[in-house]
Amino acid sequence: MERYLRETPMLDFSSAGIRQLIDERKFNDLDAYHRIREIYGFVRDEILFGYNADDGIPASAVLADGYGQCNTKATLFMALLRGAGIPCRLHGFTVTKKLQKGVMTKIVYKSAPGDILHGWVEVHLEGVWYGLEAYILDKAYLSHLRMMYPGCTGAFCGYGVAVRDFRNMVIDFDRNDTRIQSEGITRDLGIHDCPDDFLTEYRQDVPPFKAFLYRRLGRHLMNRNVGRIRNSG
Repeated sequence: MERYLRETPMLDFSSAGIRQLIDERKFNDLDAYHRIREIYGFVRDEILFGYNADDGIPASAVLADGYGQCNTKATLFMALLRGAGIPCRLHGFTVTKKLQKGVMTKIVYKSAPGDILHGWVEVHLEGVWYGLEAYILDKAYLSHLRMMYPGCTGAFCGYGVAVRDFRNMVIDFDRNDTRIQSEGITRDLGIHDCPDDFLTEYRQDVPPFKAFLYRRLGRHLMNRNVGRIRNSG
């Protein structure tokens, strides 16, 4: 399990902010099961759903931002888990951009590639690997999104969600997998020891100018849309 506990440039759990958080929350005082639950809850609900400047930023930068999306939240989640002695790994995928419709503005959506890099975290507990994905969307955002679509009782795709049952999503960890975007998967890119390895092998296919526009403008418009939904009603 040592390979799933090592520190990397992206999983920088020795950084001051992450060490302070682990100590303040007393994660290491808990048994492994409750350690995972507490870290999972923190990343899901206290690190808000939002778009960072780049998928490749380290965990300490995600924590400093206070928000993240699938790949950046995965980085922070893994760093906290490993910093608290919980083995974990990354399962990489691509997902259809259709699940981002409603969050992306029309211009950003049109210019985005059809498939987007995605990953969830697999944690090892009591001899079992659990695939956790539903830390991506904070409960406040998800609650208001449900209010926007009160009549939806089946499958839903959009606003960062791709699920079979919009009203009964499995988002809490209790020795089970959790899912929030899995129905949007278009390709399985396999299991990786860490996000550093995943992003070395796979990079989002975006021309440099479009990437620049995303960092400087596109993501801010998307974060504004996310904030509007979270604060609605």
